[in-house]
Amino acid sequence: MKNVILLLLPISTLLAHDIHVGRDVPTIHHAIKAAAAGDTIHLEPKVYRDYAGFYSKKGAPGKPITLDGHGATLEGSDPIDPAKWREVSPGLYANDDLMPGLSDAVIGRWFFLFDGQMQLMGRTSKGRSAALKKPEELQEGEWTFVKDPGREKPPSKAIYGTFYLRLTAGQTLEDAKIFAPMRSAGVQMSGDNAHLVIRNLTATHPYNDGFNIHGDCREVVFENIRAIECGDDGISAHESAQYRVDGFVSIGNSTGICDTGTARTSYRNVFISDCVGFDLYFLDEGRYTLTNALVLSSAQNALSINGRAAGTCEMTMENVHLRRLVEPRLGKVTTNAVLTAKNCTFENLEVQVTGSAAWENCLINGQATSEGAVGADIKELLKLLPAAKEP
Repeated sequence: MKNVILLLLPISTLLAHDIHVGRDVPTIHHAIKAAAAGDTIHLEPKVYRDYAGFYSKKGAPGKPITLDGHGATLEGSDPIDPAKWREVSPGLYANDDLMPGLSDAVIGRWFFLFDGQMQLMGRTSKGRSAALKKPEELQEGEWTFVKDPGREKPPSKAIYGTFYLRLTAGQTLEDAKIFAPMRSAGVQMSGDNAHLVIRNLTATHPYNDGFNIHGDCREVVFENIRAIECGDDGISAHESAQYRVDGFVSIGNSTGICDTGTARTSYRNVFISDCVGFDLYFLDEGRYTLTNALVLSSAQNALSINGRAAGTCEMTMENVHLRRLVEPRLGKVTTNAVLTAKNCTFENLEVQVTGSAAWENCLINGQATSEGAVGADIKELLKLLPAAKEP
């Protein structure tokens, strides 16, 4: 009878499948849609101008759905089409409809790549930002955006307007090698996701997050992932998301890590550098842990742990070395926030605590928090330095 029952079950419930993007299915989207519990999606070690979207996708206990990038890069930007830009004056080009779905939030994260170099125009999604310039004020290799309120359609929050680019004298759009961020994330989740593994993957140049995690995910694991030069966060948890990360490199993003809501996240083996707004930003009523991390801090804000009136934000750090490279040399643990730090070193950084903090075997600017404290194991943490900072 058992054999008969097994024969009646769908084949997909009996066998795990390997799904190769480009061979078995045409796109990452098709692979995720087709994948069932126990299946592994395989990418090639190349650049994909695509993203991985998981929307209420579930594996099963002991049988996760796995996305293995094998060193692949999810590229969020595309080369601009010169035919869609008009020259309004020598070297100044305009486009009235670069992409649909613009909003103030998107413009706050926006950038262009000029010959591979990220141009943020002194702006960041979190922290201090320069005002957008007028088109006539642009210097070579700069951009701006001018709103056109006449095209807006309330109550929609969508905005419309014109992007402007200023090229080097004598340069053409074809020669300038300009790319625009056309995708919002590298890996994106929303809804109720569960039993997923995402590994060996780099996300770069989306206008929002490298890894953007919304919803009520459970039993989600990230292994050996990288977020490089993303318009907002390297990785970000929202709402009640729960996940674990083992091996994360975050370079050149607006924020290294930013978690919020009632999320529960755990990070291990992390390297962060060259961020713009915040290096580490944890807030609301979440419960977060960071273990074995090296942070070379040059963002506007090094460390911020912020609770809310409705509940506390709890952060646990173990074997973390945060080296502040620029002014201001200040980290914050605010009211309704709790930091528990063990075997940590904060170098060139004063940690201002208006909430509460507990220190065990920590060094703060060379001062031991208790007799004999030695702080983080820097020799071990130096092993987290990436071989290169480019994808």
